[in-house]
Amino acid sequence: MDLNSILSQLETDNEEDIERLLHQYNGENNLTFNFDPKEEDLRSMLCQGLLTVLGRQVGPRCQSTCLETLRILSRDKQVLGPVGTREGMLVLAGLARLPGGEGCDSLQEEVQTEENERVVVEALKCLCNVVFNSAAAQQVGADVQLARGLCARLHAARAGRHEVGLFSLRLLFLLSALRPDVRGGLRRELRAVGLLTEVLECTLDVRWVGPYEAAPPDPQALPIPAEDNERAMEALKALFNLTLSDTSDEDGDHQLRLITAIMRHLLMLKTQTEDKTEEAHSHAINLLSNLPVSCLDVLIDVPVQGGQEEYSGKNMDVVQVLLDFMEKRIDKGANYKEGLTPVLSLLTEGSRYHREIRRYIKTQVLPPLKEVKVRPEIGSTVRNKLVRLMTHVDMGVKQSAAEFLFVLCKENVDNLLKYTGYGNAAGLLVARGLLAGGRGETHYSDDEDSDTEEYKSAKPFINPITGHVEEPMPNPIEEMTEEQKEYEAQELVNMFDKLSRQQLIRPMGVRRDGTLAPLEEALRQPTTDSCSSDSD
Repeated sequence: MDLNSILSQLETDNEEDIERLLHQYNGENNLTFNFDPKEEDLRSMLCQGLLTVLGRQVGPRCQSTCLETLRILSRDKQVLGPVGTREGMLVLAGLARLPGGEGCDSLQEEVQTEENERVVVEALKCLCNVVFNSAAAQQVGADVQLARGLCARLHAARAGRHEVGLFSLRLLFLLSALRPDVRGGLRRELRAVGLLTEVLECTLDVRWVGPYEAAPPDPQALPIPAEDNERAMEALKALFNLTLSDTSDEDGDHQLRLITAIMRHLLMLKTQTEDKTEEAHSHAINLLSNLPVSCLDVLIDVPVQGGQEEYSGKNMDVVQVLLDFMEKRIDKGANYKEGLTPVLSLLTEGSRYHREIRRYIKTQVLPPLKEVKVRPEIGSTVRNKLVRLMTHVDMGVKQSAAEFLFVLCKENVDNLLKYTGYGNAAGLLVARGLLAGGRGETHYSDDEDSDTEEYKSAKPFINPITGHVEEPMPNPIEEMTEEQKEYEAQELVNMFDKLSRQQLIRPMGVRRDGTLAPLEEALRQPTTDSCSSDSD
């Protein structure tokens, strides 16, 4: 469609013709995300023309159509100059009925007509696009205190119209993600952590039956409505941003434990689809990973419905949900860094500092060994899957998996090697300086988990490198004469010497402290015996 004809029409006062041309343009470009670079100047002029029309007293139908066009144009970062100005942002804030907008000094009363709601929603959508795509708009948004207006709206209308609440939360998320100064102001001055917590309580219909205990969801209840789930996801993302830094002093232990209790409630809920449930649980896990590990006891400090008294009466239902989520993410086989490492980190820290959580997870992930004839990385159990990840190409993924198993073994090297084999654990041991054996630095309780009879009988025959009992192999030098053996040994020495002198390899040894060193240096330091194993 010819943009010049639209620009000419915008200079008139005929709202019907403006609306007709823009409606046609919107229909043609509703799904357009890549624009013609040759028309860049025309699109920038169109943005300015639309702001001029929106600054006049035009009807709500014309306003919403202009805003829809502006939303489409705001997908192009190159044409946002006129919109990212103070004047442009104030026009949009005014149409979104936020304090600080054009002619809007306080929160305007929401107009209940469908047309006016559409104007507010389109203005919020425009603000989301512009803030996301324009650094200048982000600065202006901070200067005119858009975040303050958004918090005022959320305070005033927690149970208001869905799309208005949804895009208000999304804009708050974007501002908190892109502007560290806004993020700090939201936490310290606007108390947005408490506000978003209340939004989640209302959206998820949390009913408290104890200090940090929500009423369990009814098994016969319907899943979370799709609209409520959408708003909850935006609130969770914004809360994640606000809790990225140390939160212990500013937000108080009570507030953070309240968030933990709400996350427990959310993890026990279902949404309309399995994918949406997984997405909701993923956001909950990300948020829990930001909270102090001391708050995680809230996850298990709820009454047990029978059958778990061996964990000091702690309720492990939500821990099982986290384990199921972890295994599902492993089985997906992709995007491990973003999809898997957060839940691994959460389970690792929870196991490190909460004895009951560690004991329960170990029974599920590392039960007493019975099958020792198969390599630990082969099979379909959770242990097999995690051991495979210990040699993953992504450093962060393999470190997370190895650290998780190490903590389940109470950071005892001998226990870890029993379940993984030396070859799979070598990377962790090198990084920790534990190649010579020993323990990590964390102190653990002395609870025991005795070995099975199958493991005890097979232990002398287990290859410590591969972690399983190998089938006897024929001896390749059995039929050689002593002269042939000596010749082959000398050839091997010569090959190693040649590779070493050419610096293709460098023979290494283990120092007394468990770290690697050049072989000649390591030989000058006798290694100590590794610490004895405990039986967990």
